[in-house]
Amino acid sequence: MRKPIFTGSAVAIVTPFTKDNIDFNKLEELIEFQIKNNTDALVICGTTGEASTLSDEEHLAAIKFAVDITKKRIPVIAGTGSNDTRYAIELSQKAQELGADAILSVTPYYNKTTQKGLFAHFQAIAQSITIPIILYNVPGRTGLNINPETVKLLSEIINIVAIKECNLAQVGDIVNLCSKDFVVYSGDDNMILPTLSIGGKGVISVMANIIPQDTHDIASKYLSGDLDGAMNLQLKVLNLIKTLFIEVSPIPIKAAMNLMKMNVGTCRLPLVEMSESNLLLLKNELKSYKLI
Repeated sequence: MRKPIFTGSAVAIVTPFTKDNIDFNKLEELIEFQIKNNTDALVICGTTGEASTLSDEEHLAAIKFAVDITKKRIPVIAGTGSNDTRYAIELSQKAQELGADAILSVTPYYNKTTQKGLFAHFQAIAQSITIPIILYNVPGRTGLNINPETVKLLSEIINIVAIKECNLAQVGDIVNLCSKDFVVYSGDDNMILPTLSIGGKGVISVMANIIPQDTHDIASKYLSGDLDGAMNLQLKVLNLIKTLFIEVSPIPIKAAMNLMKMNVGTCRLPLVEMSESNLLLLKNELKSYKLI
């Protein structure tokens, strides 16, 4: 029986930048803030961490830094996905060498592939490392869906242990098809409770960057049987979530963190600053949530 990498909330942490580099002093502050506020795991160099604009050196340095700072207090999950299987293998092997507890591997984007190709892609990555793998299915960004039947086949590979699923419509099918030790995590903050209600075990979250305790509590309350408490919290965060995704993520979450004086810097091009009208909406929602 495989054990979950985590249950509850994992933060898809932003990468704070100076003008030209990663701000490692700030990253340490952010990691400590997450641990203090009961986040259950840390995802470094994911979509929210702008992995697509990190150099190889920055990518690996961020993983190593997260491992060193967390000191095994919570699991570190390294984003190592790519649409180039060989490159994904190389990154995954280096993440394992650096001490990551698991990797998050996204479906191939742009060139895409068939379901047969998806299986071959993830199988090759799994065979190259021994640490656990979380599949990442986000059709809105990749233009490609991992079908539940393919997830089932992949789940039979010993170190493919979970999926971050952004296609709620197929969560139930995945839970039905896969063994009980294969874990489904919500990939959408507004769908934590629906995912948990049909067998999920947690979330990999953007909003946890600013409300880690509430994000953790939605999952922990549900999993401990406090269904009303979980529901009330999920409903409470819905308006905040809408504003955090009013433009392409992670533009709004970084803007929110800067409004909250967390000083994480801007996003790297091609991501740009929020429009003034959307920034005002975000500011008003942060005030409503009593974050500023």
